Amino acid sequence: MPPVVGLLEQRELGARRRVDELREGADRVQAELAVAEREWKEWVIARSRVGEVLGPVDETGDHARTERAMPAQGQAEEASSASMAAKPKSQVLVWREGLDASVLSMDYQRILQALADRHRLRQGPLTCQEMAVLFGLDAAPSKVEALRSKAKRLVARGWLAERQPGRFTLAQNVSGPGGGS
Repeated sequence: MPPVVGLLEQRELGARRRVDELREGADRVQAELAVAEREWKEWVIARSRVGEVLGPVDETGDHARTERAMPAQGQAEEASSASMAAKPKSQVLVWREGLDASVLSMDYQRILQALADRHRLRQGPLTCQEMAVLFGLDAAPSKVEALRSKAKRLVARGWLAERQPGRFTLAQNVSGPGGGS
């Protein structure tokens, strides 16, 4: 039978090797985490910029930009990611039972309202060109495509249905703004 001290030394050596392996693995994970956090922050900034560019348009045709106060130099690192995230209501949440249309921006609510009115009047689906005219917009391709993009996003998130290509209706169980989902 081998000496007990020899067995303890072997187990201690094995445990030490395992600790060293785990520390190396933890260091690799920490390095990957740092890279991922930097990438994430870059994407948050990019999303914020896109939100500014695609934000509401004022009467002059320029995109409305909100002036943000820059944090003091010492607080720059502490600025929360929420302040750099997408603006409130600019995201289209996936529809679920009980979710009200008020979580959407006014443009999306307007589309839902138009389709809810059509549904109440038992009229058929709307095309984006018809929506543009209904909203008092030019039926110019750029305006129609902007509406189509919004409508497709609402379809993808479960607010609208597109049973025929280019023809939009409210999805089943969605009742539109003010109707309570």
